[in-house]
Amino acid sequence: MKINPLPPLNSLVAFESAARNLSFTLAAHELNVTQGAVSRQVRLLEDYLGKALFERTTRAMNLTPTGNQYYEVVRETLIQLASATGEIRHWKGSQQVTVATSTAMASLWLLPKVAEFQRDNEEIDLRIIAYDHVKDYSRLDCDLALYYCRTLPKNMQVTPLFTEEVFPVCSPAYLAKHPELESVEQFSSCTLLWLEDPQRDWIGWSEWFTRLGTKMVQPRHRININSYSMLLQSAIGGQGIALAWSNLVDNHLQTGALVRPVESTLMTEGQFCLLEPNSRAATRQSVKQFRSWLISQLPLATSDPESGA
Repeated sequence: MKINPLPPLNSLVAFESAARNLSFTLAAHELNVTQGAVSRQVRLLEDYLGKALFERTTRAMNLTPTGNQYYEVVRETLIQLASATGEIRHWKGSQQVTVATSTAMASLWLLPKVAEFQRDNEEIDLRIIAYDHVKDYSRLDCDLALYYCRTLPKNMQVTPLFTEEVFPVCSPAYLAKHPELESVEQFSSCTLLWLEDPQRDWIGWSEWFTRLGTKMVQPRHRININSYSMLLQSAIGGQGIALAWSNLVDNHLQTGALVRPVESTLMTEGQFCLLEPNSRAATRQSVKQFRSWLISQLPLATSDPESGA
């Protein structure tokens, strides 16, 4: 819906300064314009409102009751606008790095690691934003992007981070309740946690069974969840068996929060990748520092992190 009515916006700036200083002369000096320009802007605003905002005498200038009330609103609005503008400009600084990724990769892989980077690089501000269902990675407003790709985008620099290994996981308590589990065929007695998100390019249970060359079992129960992070939390809570991606669940496996009920693993051609704009020449030093650190976090660090293979 269109915002209406709006006053002449330039006039609001002139009015706020004149009302705060109670002087057209001081307002003109503050705004670096002539006194006449301030006077014209205020008169334009008064004509638009149909009300006088100032009481003018030969010795002083004061706000009318209407002007005083309007001034409070205008000043608060301009302060909020300036604050929001300053926040955006801060994140465009040379020491800022914006990283786009999926909610799953952010919460499971990136965020647990960034405390180390921030400790050693206090001068760099990180901005991590989560975008799911991305159709065109080159249109993301970021310096770097981290995404799982079955097909590598052709219009960006791509550095593979790690390959895709997909296998079942569950909680130790859930496995203890199902000691009969020795193969995927026995999942028919279990609850399968299903990622319900048709826009994702991730592998689901049906494809996982098919690509293993095994007939899809019909589980006793099925729970559909549309967030991978929530799905893993459901598995940790003992609600069923989930498909897991290596590197994303390594911490949970190491702590024992999740275990592998069977050893069946699907290796695919898909990869988790670092994506960058093609114009690398203009990359800031802060982005280069974060990129180098990111590569160093890989299980087997890439030998040539600048190759963009």
